[in-house]
Amino acid sequence: MKAAVCYEFSKPMAIEDVTLREPGKGEVKIRVVSTAICHSDIHDWKGEMPGPTGFIGGHETAGYIDKIGEGVTYVKVGDPVVVSLLASCGKCYYCVTGLPHLCLHRFDPPQEPRVRNKKGQALDLKGNIGGFAEYVVVDKSQVVKVPKDMPLDIAALLACGVITGFGGVVNRAKVRPFQSVVVMGAGGVGINAIQGAAYVGAYPVIAVDVLENKLKMAMKFGATHMVNAKNEKAADEILNLTHGRGADFVFVTVGSVAAIKQGLAFTGIRGTTVMIGLPNYRDQVSLTPLDMIPTEKNLIGSFMGATNLKLDIPDLINLYKTGKLKLDELVTGRFPLDKINEAMASTEKGEGLRNVIMFK
Repeated sequence: MKAAVCYEFSKPMAIEDVTLREPGKGEVKIRVVSTAICHSDIHDWKGEMPGPTGFIGGHETAGYIDKIGEGVTYVKVGDPVVVSLLASCGKCYYCVTGLPHLCLHRFDPPQEPRVRNKKGQALDLKGNIGGFAEYVVVDKSQVVKVPKDMPLDIAALLACGVITGFGGVVNRAKVRPFQSVVVMGAGGVGINAIQGAAYVGAYPVIAVDVLENKLKMAMKFGATHMVNAKNEKAADEILNLTHGRGADFVFVTVGSVAAIKQGLAFTGIRGTTVMIGLPNYRDQVSLTPLDMIPTEKNLIGSFMGATNLKLDIPDLINLYKTGKLKLDELVTGRFPLDKINEAMASTEKGEGLRNVIMFK
């Protein structure tokens, strides 16, 4: 099968033939139809996330079940599925207490490498998926069946970007109606945080970005106000929009420690700053306790929207089908695998919300 392999950080990926092993016990093989490019893929490609080169990226994937391994009963050959990096064992403390996205074994690599190149080198698979390839083998817990009439290029978005943004608001922060929300970053994840805030009845929903075209796009997805972060008086604008208090919730969807610190400045007394975007893993945030203690502010993380895949994805599909969740509008471009480097460059420049790699 063909795959896009990164052998050198920040250099064009190689499109080459690789060998995929067959699914083992508890695994499934998927014929990939589409894999969307997430900004985390950019971080991986640039070496801003842990791990060596010699990897296949891509974790926002959808396709059809091609083969099933021993013990798999949830899906059958031919089923359309969304494939997510959220593996879960179903047995650890977090799985049995309803938090499978925090499974203690979610990052465990398979016992036997799944993909090798022509030289026999084992290739790392980002998210234990490696969706920039014609086929993938994953753990059975990573797939969710979707209706046969669900377009798979759209379904792929539910694997990461949508659930991370929407779920960060609805599941992790549990925003209530009329609470004020600021979303920093109007990209693929931020737009879905805005959709989540609008869905639960937050007000105001303030989009913050440095690009005017993204701010205008955010208004179409449910933002009530927009603030350009380049404006030296951005904090004053947000204070004015929140009755002088600052926001109840600030969602930092861009991977920047500077944005996290700015988000804390936008947050009101007893408000919560939610870190969603992944900065360079080498970066650190420095805070003084005086930023937090006298104001009783909260700074929390949100991983993949605190999503329970088999519950939340069907619910989001229902919202999409009833017109309450915009998904088609998130797709900016569709590219074949041999144009993946162009698609990555476009994504890195912030030229669109989601570029999708399409397979035959």
